[in-house]
Amino acid sequence: MESQVNQPGSETKSLLVGRKANRRAFTDKAAEVGVTVGGTMVFVALLLIFFYLLYVIKPIFDGADVEPVSTISYQNTETATLMVGSDEQNEIAYRVLVNGQVDFYSVASKQLIESFQPPLPVGATVVSSAKAKPNEQRFSLGLSTGEALIVGVDFGVTYPDNVRTITPRLRYPLGETPIMVDEGQALHHLAFDYIDNRIGFAYQDEQGAWKLNRLEGEENMMTEEIEWYSDLSVVEDAPKDALTALMTPDHRQLILPTTNKIFIYDIRDTDEPSLLQVLDVKDGSNKVSNVSLLAGASSILINYEDGTIDQYFQVSSRNGRLYQKIRDFEIDSPVQTIATEFYRKSFAVVSPEGELSLLYTTSQRNLFTEKFNIAKPGEMAFSPRSNALIVEANNSLNVFAVDNDHPEVSWSALWQKVWYEGYPEPQYVWQSTSGSDDFEAKLSLMPLAFGTMKAAFYAMLFAVPLAIAGAIYTAYFMSPKVRSVVKPTIEIMEALPTVILGFLAGLWLAPLIEDHLPGILVLLTLLPTSILLSAFTWSRLPNSWKQRLPETYQEIMLIPVILFVGWFSFEISPVIEIAFFDGNTRQFITNDLGITFDQRNAFVVGIAMGFAVIPTIFSIAEDAIFSVPRHLSNGSLALGATNWQTLTRVVLLTASPGIFSAVMMGLGRAVGETMIVLMATGNTAILEWSVFEGMRTLAANIAVEMPESAIGSSHYRVLFLAAFVLFVFTFVFNTIAEVVRQRLRERYSSL
Repeated sequence: MESQVNQPGSETKSLLVGRKANRRAFTDKAAEVGVTVGGTMVFVALLLIFFYLLYVIKPIFDGADVEPVSTISYQNTETATLMVGSDEQNEIAYRVLVNGQVDFYSVASKQLIESFQPPLPVGATVVSSAKAKPNEQRFSLGLSTGEALIVGVDFGVTYPDNVRTITPRLRYPLGETPIMVDEGQALHHLAFDYIDNRIGFAYQDEQGAWKLNRLEGEENMMTEEIEWYSDLSVVEDAPKDALTALMTPDHRQLILPTTNKIFIYDIRDTDEPSLLQVLDVKDGSNKVSNVSLLAGASSILINYEDGTIDQYFQVSSRNGRLYQKIRDFEIDSPVQTIATEFYRKSFAVVSPEGELSLLYTTSQRNLFTEKFNIAKPGEMAFSPRSNALIVEANNSLNVFAVDNDHPEVSWSALWQKVWYEGYPEPQYVWQSTSGSDDFEAKLSLMPLAFGTMKAAFYAMLFAVPLAIAGAIYTAYFMSPKVRSVVKPTIEIMEALPTVILGFLAGLWLAPLIEDHLPGILVLLTLLPTSILLSAFTWSRLPNSWKQRLPETYQEIMLIPVILFVGWFSFEISPVIEIAFFDGNTRQFITNDLGITFDQRNAFVVGIAMGFAVIPTIFSIAEDAIFSVPRHLSNGSLALGATNWQTLTRVVLLTASPGIFSAVMMGLGRAVGETMIVLMATGNTAILEWSVFEGMRTLAANIAVEMPESAIGSSHYRVLFLAAFVLFVFTFVFNTIAEVVRQRLRERYSSL
C-alpha cells in the first residue's frame, strides 16, 4: 500500500496560495461592487438631474387657476359703474360710479370702508366719464360746463404701532378745480390720457361733432402754478354713431369703433387730425360689441357678438404702418365684458352666462375657462399685480384670486414663429428683458438651439479633419520616439482653460481676421494646395535624396512650406484688398454682397473652439487606430498591399467605431461649450448660417442670463428648459454614437 509523503513546507505553501486566492477573490468582488455602485450612482445622478429639470420646467406649461375669494354686495344699484379695481395687496376693492362717486370696500369683511364724491363746480353736472389705461387707475369726469376733472384712486400705507394700515383716498393730479376743455359745450363720450403735463381729450359736443383738445402745461416761475395752453380742433367726417372712443397713451391715435367699422385717426398734429385707416372688420350680420386696447396700447382687441375676438396691430407696408389682423380667439359663447392686464398681454372675458376665461394673445393660449355665479357681468378689472380679478355682477363686486404666472410660454411660442407687436412678420426671437414695464418677453428657443448647432458645426468643420488626420499619422506612420512626444503634447492642450481660448479669440484673433480677411481666405486655399504639391514633389525626387531623411521624419519637410505659405498670405492680403475690394473687404462684403459682417463671428468661434475640441478627438481616434492588432496590418502588407491600402482598407475600418466615438465626443464637447462662444461672438440670437455672423448658444445664454433672472419667473424656468434641451442634445448624440459604434464593431469584427 502506497502512502503519500508530504514535503516539508508544502502545507505552508498551500496556505499562502489559499490566502492569495481569497484575497484575489475579495479584491475582485470589491471591484465588482465598487464598479456597480459607481455606475448606479452615476445613473441615479443623471436621473436626479433629469427629474429636477422637469420639476423646475413643468409649471410654465400649467394653465392658470382662478378661485373665488369674496362677494361684496353694494347698495347703490341705480347708478351705473364706470370702473372697478383693487389695491396691490388685494385687501380693498373699489367701485367708481359714472357720476364720480368712489366706494371702497374691505375684501375680508365685505363692508363699505369709505365713500368719496369729487367736488364739482356749482351748477355743473356729470355728462360723461372715462377711465384711463388700467395701470394708472385714473378716471375723468366730463361736465356740462365743458370742463373736465381728472381723479385718481390711491392707497396710502402707514404703520401705526407696527401694524400695516391701508388708507384709501382720491388724488387729483391737476388739482381739485376742473380744467376747461371746451367752454359752453358739454363733453359727451369722453376719452382722455394724461402724460407729463400733456393732456389729450376726445369727445362729442352737443351737436354730435367729434373734437380733440390737447392741453400742455407750463409752470409759471412767479406763482409756481401750471398754466394750460389749449389746442382745439374738430375731427372731420368722424362717425356720430361711435360706440366709444379710445385714445392711445402717446396721443398719436384716436380710435372710434362702430358696429361694423373701426375708424382710426392720426392725431399727432392736433390742428389737422387725419383719417389713418378704416377697418371693415366683419359682415353686417356679426356686429362689433366691444373694443379694447392691450397693455402698451399697440394692439386692438375687437370683440364681436358671436364671441369671436380679433387682435390687430400695426405692420409696416408700402402705404406706411397700417393695422392688420394678426390672430383670432374663438370663445364658446358671446363675450359681454373684457379686461386687460396692466403690463402683460393677457386678458379676461366673461360671457352673459358667467363663464370666465383667461387668454394670452401672443401664445394664443386659452389658460382657463370655468363658469361662476357672475351672470350678466358689468365692469371687470385686474389688480395691479394681476393676481386678482374684480368682476361686477349681480349687484356685487366679485373678487377672484388668479394664479397665472407663466401665460407667455407655450410650445408654439418656444419652437414656432410668433408674430410680435412691432414686427413685420412672424419670427423666431429671443429677447428676455427690456427697460420698459409693458415689454413683452420673447422666449423662442429656436435661435439658441440653432446657434448651438451652428457653433458646433463650424468647430467640427475645423477640428475633425485636423484631429483625425493627425491621429492617423501619429498612430500609423510616426516613429514611436516622436509619437511619445507628440501625443502627450496634443493631449495636454485639453488642459488649457477655455476662458483663455475665448479671451484670445475675442481680443486677438477676431481683429486679426478682420484686418487680414483676404489673406485668411488665401491661406485657406493655398495651405492644402501647397501641402499636396509638396508631397507630389517629394514623391518625384530621386530615391538617393529621399533616403537621406528617415521616412518617419519626412513631415519635417512641411514645416518651412507651411510657414512660407502663412507669411505669403498675410503679406499679399493688403494687395488683394486694394485690387479687388476697394481697400475695405468688410465694407465690400456688407454693402456689395449684402452679407452682414460681425468682427466676432462663426469663423472665429470655429477656430477657437476647434482648438478646444481637437485634443478630445485626436486622443480617442489615435488610441483606436493604434490599438488595431498588428497581425492585421502585417498580414495585409505581407500579401502585397501598400501602406495606404492597408491603412484605408484594414486599419481605418477596424478602428472606425473608435473614430466615430471620438467625433461624437468632440461634438458633445462643442455643443456644451460656454466661455469660448461667450467671449468670441457677438452673442446675438439670430438664425443665419453665414460664417461672418455670430450666434448665441444655449450654454452661453444660460451663463449670461441665469444670474439676472428672478427665481421662479418665466425667464428663470425657460433657462432651465434650455438646460434640459442641452441635456437632451448630449443624450441623443451619445446614444447615436453608441448605436453606430456597436454596429460598426459588429460589421468589421471579422477582419
